[in-house]
Amino acid sequence: MPNRRIFSSKQKKIETIVRRASLIPLVLVAALLFVCANVCSAGELRVSRDALQRTLRQQLFSGPDGRYYLKGSAKSACWVYADGADLAFEQDRIVARIQTHARLGKSVGHTCLGIALSPTAEVSMEPFGEGETIGFRDAQVVKVSDRRELNFLLVPFLSRQVPRSMQVNAADLLRKALAGSSAASGYRISLDRLKVHSIQIKGDELIVDVDGDVSVK
Repeated sequence: MPNRRIFSSKQKKIETIVRRASLIPLVLVAALLFVCANVCSAGELRVSRDALQRTLRQQLFSGPDGRYYLKGSAKSACWVYADGADLAFEQDRIVARIQTHARLGKSVGHTCLGIALSPTAEVSMEPFGEGETIGFRDAQVVKVSDRRELNFLLVPFLSRQVPRSMQVNAADLLRKALAGSSAASGYRISLDRLKVHSIQIKGDELIVDVDGDVSVK
């Protein structure tokens, strides 16, 4: 039968394995290990603002030149794209500030006859937990541009795409980190279950109440 309690003598080996999974935010994994290395029941997971910001940037700006096109493409004469994102924790909400660029007008050959804009747009969201996922809801657009034709694109992008790009499946991250545990440590370590119960903001961290089970074979 799998042992569902990881003793402190094995904790350092687990942490070493996880550090090698460089694509996973270390602060998130370390917090998950803290939960599972003690009793694998109720515990606390901490996600820093920086880790969440990296997640948003990686998900949203994975295209060519790190741009997310709302309209057109790099080959278009007229276009709208976003290429930067910064997060701030304000009371019980998260504010995403997105840098956008636009050439609005009429395309004539390779030229856009119109205006160029570079507004910073803002959207505020509330974090919540559902199953294994840290999600974001109640998106409220705080700031857009003064051009109606640009806002027609910005508002749905801010209220839908940005929150979706910030979602984190905490269980998947830890399972990926533990995938090569047998070769590295001689133990096969697996996460059997993880459930997010509630989330609150304290300072520059998301404090997530979770419970879960880990097996060592």
